[in-house]
Amino acid sequence: MPEPVTDPSVTQDLDAQELSRVARRALDWGAAYLRGVGDRAVQTSARPGDLLARLPESPPVETPADPDAAWDAIFADLDELIVPGLTHWQSPSFFAFFPCNQSTPTIVAELLSAILNVNGMNWATGPAITELEIRMLDWMAQAMGLPACFASDADQGGGVIQSTASDATLVALLAARHRARRLHPDDDAIDSRLCVYTSTQAHSSVVKAAMIAGIARSPDDARRVRLVSTDAQLAMDPEALGAQIRADRGAGLVPAFVSATIGTTSSGAVDPLGAIARVIGAAPDRAWLHADAAWAGAAMVCPELRGPLGDGLEHADSLCVNPHKWLLTNFDCDLMWTRSRSDLIGALSITPEYLRHESQGAGAVDFRDWQVPLGRRFRALKLWFLLRRFGVEGLRTHIRRHVDWTQELEAWVGQDARFEIPVPRSLSLLCVRLRAGNDATRALLERVNASGRAYLSHTTLPLEGGEPVYVIRIAIGGTRTERSHVEALWALLRAEADAVLGSGP
Repeated sequence: MPEPVTDPSVTQDLDAQELSRVARRALDWGAAYLRGVGDRAVQTSARPGDLLARLPESPPVETPADPDAAWDAIFADLDELIVPGLTHWQSPSFFAFFPCNQSTPTIVAELLSAILNVNGMNWATGPAITELEIRMLDWMAQAMGLPACFASDADQGGGVIQSTASDATLVALLAARHRARRLHPDDDAIDSRLCVYTSTQAHSSVVKAAMIAGIARSPDDARRVRLVSTDAQLAMDPEALGAQIRADRGAGLVPAFVSATIGTTSSGAVDPLGAIARVIGAAPDRAWLHADAAWAGAAMVCPELRGPLGDGLEHADSLCVNPHKWLLTNFDCDLMWTRSRSDLIGALSITPEYLRHESQGAGAVDFRDWQVPLGRRFRALKLWFLLRRFGVEGLRTHIRRHVDWTQELEAWVGQDARFEIPVPRSLSLLCVRLRAGNDATRALLERVNASGRAYLSHTTLPLEGGEPVYVIRIAIGGTRTERSHVEALWALLRAEADAVLGSGP
């Protein structure tokens, strides 16, 4: 028989004193990092393999005799190995992709969630987790002015927290497939006839969801995935959608899922949800309509910004918004609502004996049936802390500031003849380019990012007769971004444009 382990550092469940001491150290480290993150180069200069070359190939085997010395070494390596290899998403000069927000209440909630370490897969495994989530989704629906059909007390409504919008898209597609199967119970070949529709400007997660669901074999498999053309504003063309749906029905296929985008990644274009819903129709066997408002949906907390963002939402079968992008909530947290929860649950529910509990017959909600994985983190705690600390008005102020500053930047760009704005500004997303063309614009982006003083990303847009146009995306929305950082970015863009073009404006 092996000798029993007697080392207390191994056998004790948790050293509360060590946790308190190290957690305070971690919080102090984190506070110092965030205070100084604006002074760091936004984008790392690391190359592929740099960190791997400095990490041991095998894990530590022996338990350190001195825990304090072990923690000293861990924190030292955090500073020396990890931080230099990061792109600093929390920098106030991070304007790439979309923002990745955080705030004190959601950081604290994340820490407490880790301490509680509860799994809310069933109501019975965490009643407070489930019921707080139900209420938080209702609170957020009210804050955004969503239609009543998404409320938890609506006949088929309700909301759930997914990890990301990609998960929400997949879950919505699975619900759509379940609906089609339910409406065609005698058609054993129904799965082979289902079609998915989204615009050419939609997020890649739609095609990826089709691949996971077995509707597409690869990203380029267009046999049952339709990328619908867009209008001059890069929003989905409802007429083109209607023509494609009619053609597919005529060929014996089944239109099952339409994913509309409320704020595309490339340009922030908003698909006309109301017109799309009219094309889909109201027949029981119509396609499921999903609204992906991952980024722009955050702006719906401001009544004056809802406008086209919310037009037609009452017709959507599902909707998702990511607070971790632009609503002061640290990653990950995706809000997904549906007005057809029976199809969503029908697509994902499985109850082996070990998951049964008495409360299932008493109206309890088991959110494991609303998502792909079984386990669930306590994400609702972040929203509860956030809303209790800042209120809806605090979120509105956060959004309005960024939209105002982007409008100012738009005006500054318009006054410099070297630059152009190829598509309309969308909330706090502005696409710009140099009139000198794609190569000059690419060179400008590379110079800005290489400076370390800001970080921007790019995309290509099908403008000018369909030829791809290279543009720089400026997404303003960071937690720590102030107007001064936007001013500094514009000064940097102008200075680097001088270097690229060889002259001033």
